[in-house]
Amino acid sequence: MTQTRIIPLILLVSLLAAGNIYATGRMSCDSGDKSTWKTKAELIEKITADGWTVRKVKEDGGCYEVYGRDPEDRRVEAYFDPLTLENLLIARRGEILYKKAQ
Repeated sequence: MTQTRIIPLILLVSLLAAGNIYATGRMSCDSGDKSTWKTKAELIEKITADGWTVRKVKEDGGCYEVYGRDPEDRRVEAYFDPLTLENLLIARRGEILYKKAQ
């Protein structure tokens, strides 16, 4: 490849990578170093004991994002603080059902 093709390609890859770093959903957490986070397994154990059914857990915006069913059996997307496992937000089909007061 010539230099005129490589430079735009490098710029494009850099922009795409930077966009993914800051991509987030509905919530963000100031959760610090991941070594201080509780594990996904601890989160799943806690919320299942509270009546949740968990389909998927992922990291998003420094929070744990959970897809599943809440204790009222509603299919939801929820965000939890990875340090405390506190529920921060529950949403369903674009509607916010619960949001922790700031």
